[in-house]
Parts: sequence; structure tokens; C-alpha cells
Amino acid sequence: MNRRKFIKNTALTGAGLLLGSALVGCNENATKETESTAVISNDDSKATLPLVIATWHVKEATAKAMEVLQAGGNALDAVEQGCMVEEANEKGQSVGKGGLPDRDGNVTLDACIMDKHGNCGAVVYLQDITHAVSVARKVMEETPHVMLAGEGAKQYAISQGFEAEDLLTEASKEAWEKWKVEAKYKPIINIENHDTIGMLAIDKNGDISGACTTSGLAYKMGGRVGDSPIIGSGLFVDNEVGAAVATGLGEEVVKTVGSFLVVELMRQGKSPQDACEEAIGRIVNKPNSNYKDFQVGYIAVNKKGETGSYSVHQWFSMTKFEDGVNAQIQSDYFNKTENS
Repeated sequence: MNRRKFIKNTALTGAGLLLGSALVGCNENATKETESTAVISNDDSKATLPLVIATWHVKEATAKAMEVLQAGGNALDAVEQGCMVEEANEKGQSVGKGGLPDRDGNVTLDACIMDKHGNCGAVVYLQDITHAVSVARKVMEETPHVMLAGEGAKQYAISQGFEAEDLLTEASKEAWEKWKVEAKYKPIINIENHDTIGMLAIDKNGDISGACTTSGLAYKMGGRVGDSPIIGSGLFVDNEVGAAVATGLGEEVVKTVGSFLVVELMRQGKSPQDACEEAIGRIVNKPNSNYKDFQVGYIAVNKKGETGSYSVHQWFSMTKFEDGVNAQIQSDYFNKTENS
């Protein structure tokens, strides 16, 4: 199940969640790919390194990351270059160039990256620069800061050699113009589109890094930032324990500091799968939770290479590249009642 199919099957209530109506799965040409529709398992005791996992059906991205790792590259290089594949994919309207704009027609990008030492960098509300994840890495490695925003982030990127370009493609502009016909200027969750790519990798040395990049909620209020660039919410890496990354409605992930929570649960001894499930439980079990109106999903990996994935609703998936096999794996999910 790719991200487009997910959209078709997540009309939850009212007008439904129009989650990334133009999201398109990557071409399936990675080496030795196999498809899997099985629910993810905890039994990864024979994990083989290197290993790459990512949110959604992004086989070209995971294939690129694995290519880097097999050539002797480290996990940080792998997640950056893997995410760059989706950022450059104009047909995938949730990441990088071609992303769906905010309500004013501006494509704004958020991204973060984190290495094995716990160093991290992020950009928020970045405009006119395709590879937000690479700018985030520059922030991490070349500045004393963790996060740069808006025009400051753009000017820093340009100073580092990144080229400015218009990220609003004709397809995304057309979708925005169509949305404006009946749009109301207030943040109604069930009219929003959203998605992201989050990627985690373990290299041959057993070191872990992660990255997350997105154009955020489509038709969001100008200036809105979700979980994706926020260390601890959209992404968290602890090289002694493991790593996690989130996707879905960022506001809900931020409220529980979700990715940090998953990693801390693994620190306490939970498997990646159990940790993802408990983190989703923290969201859906909150008093007055309206979880039927939004989606959140987590993926995680621990130091042993065991993986996990879980979401609020059906059709979330993880792409996993390990031991020559690049496979899409359907996630288990909380809300079984919607299909009963």
C-alpha cells in the first residue's frame, strides 16, 4: 500500500482527511526488491547490517541510502542522500520541490537531521531551497546553532552554495487554486493534507543516524511548523539505544514528544514494536482525544537492528532495506473498528 492508496482509505469523519492527495510512490527499481503486505513483526533477532528504514513507500530513497552504506559510507550520509531523493521528486507533493503550499501559496519546508553523537540541525519555514535536509546538516556541522528559520535559513543556505529556485510547480499551484474555491481560513484538521519522509539507518559499524523532511500540512496557516524539524518530536536518535521518527499530524506528535518517547521506551527494555505501540497509545488514550480525525505513525529501530512500526489508522507503511531486500511492510494499527 503506497501513500496515495493510504489517502483513499483514510476518509475518517466529515469531509475526511485529504492526506496528500497527490503523493506518489517512488518507482520500484531498487535491487532485489520484494513487496510485503504482512503486518510488521518484532522478530528481527537476526538483523543484518547495514540497515535502512523509512516512512511510507519510498523504495528509491531507501535504495539510495543503502547504496551509500554498501559503498562504505556512514549512516549520516545515507539518510541525507536518501531523503534528498524524495526532496527532488516533484511528483511527491509532500516533500521538497513540488510540495503543496500554505494557504497563501508559499511552499515552506521543514527538516532535521541527527547523528550518532547526538548532534543535530534543523530548518523551519525554509523557502526556495529544495534540499532542506542538507541545509539542516550544514546548520548542525557548520554553525553553533541547532535550528534556523525562515529568511535567515534561506540566506544561510545561499551562503553555503545552495541555489534558490521556485518550488511551486504547476501541478501544486493547480491543486492550491482548486482548494481555494471553498477554503475557509481556519485550521480544520479534516481538510488538511500532510506527510513526510523520515529515515533511519545503521551502518556497518553499528552507528545510527536519522533525518526527517517535509513540506508540512498543505494549505496550512502561514508560519505553521509541525513536528518534523523538532528534535525529540519528529526525530530522535540515541546511538546507545536506537532511533525513531514520526509521520502524520505533527501537532499530535509534538504534544507527546513522540520520537523521544519511543526511544526512551526502548531504553527501558521495550522492543521497537512495543515502543511504537505505546507511543500511539499515549495519543489515542488522552482525555477527549479526537484520534478518529487524524493519522500518526511511528517507525523505530534499536541498536540490535530490530525494527517496529505502528499507526493510529490503517494503510501506514514502512520501507525496509536489509540484506539485499528492499521491501514495503504494512504497519499494524490501533483503530481496528474503522474496518469492522
